[in-house]
Amino acid sequence: MFAEISGLLFLIIIVNLLIAGQKYGYETFSELDVDAKLQKVNEDPVKFRTGIKLIIIEHAIIITLAMALFIAFSSYNLLLGVIWVFARATEGLMQINNKLNFLDLSTVAEHYPDSTGLEKEAMSNVALSLLRSKNSTFTRAQLLFSIGTFAYSITFVLYGIVPLLLGWFGIAASIIYGLGTGIYIVKDSKALWNLGGFLIFIFELILGGWLLFYSIIP
Repeated sequence: MFAEISGLLFLIIIVNLLIAGQKYGYETFSELDVDAKLQKVNEDPVKFRTGIKLIIIEHAIIITLAMALFIAFSSYNLLLGVIWVFARATEGLMQINNKLNFLDLSTVAEHYPDSTGLEKEAMSNVALSLLRSKNSTFTRAQLLFSIGTFAYSITFVLYGIVPLLLGWFGIAASIIYGLGTGIYIVKDSKALWNLGGFLIFIFELILGGWLLFYSIIP
């Protein structure tokens, strides 16, 4: 049962992220143009807050997913199960805490147009700090994401839980994504990170569908 729940949660996370981005304008990685960002937020603060709240829900689901995977598959390898729960739960908690703080951007955006002088400068600095914190927290959380994905992908391969090709694809995707994150931190280059992100998306989409029908697949 928990395998199927895990599959459903993978798919819900993907759909939730797409809705937050496409309908509510959520940006996974924010540009640091403070004036443009505050203007955009102030144009529709409800839309902005809704997008962030959807992402908070997504990260809560990520924590639930890690626990569901643990219940379903940790009997194969407890150590790897603990690793993926710790990594992905910590990732989720980091992101939730950051996004709760990031909601303050709507308050700054509301008062920013009417501010002047030192007050305007202070608000601009607060907004910039929130944007930078969002980006840096996301980046660091992706290292944990890679570790968690790597841990359960190894479990899938070692014990034949999913088709071998899918398991190895998950291992490769998590390594590429993790290396890409590290390269971005060091060299500010997103090429490998973006490739890894695309591979992770494909992996989780297929894995989610496969686990959803886990009990009826021979």
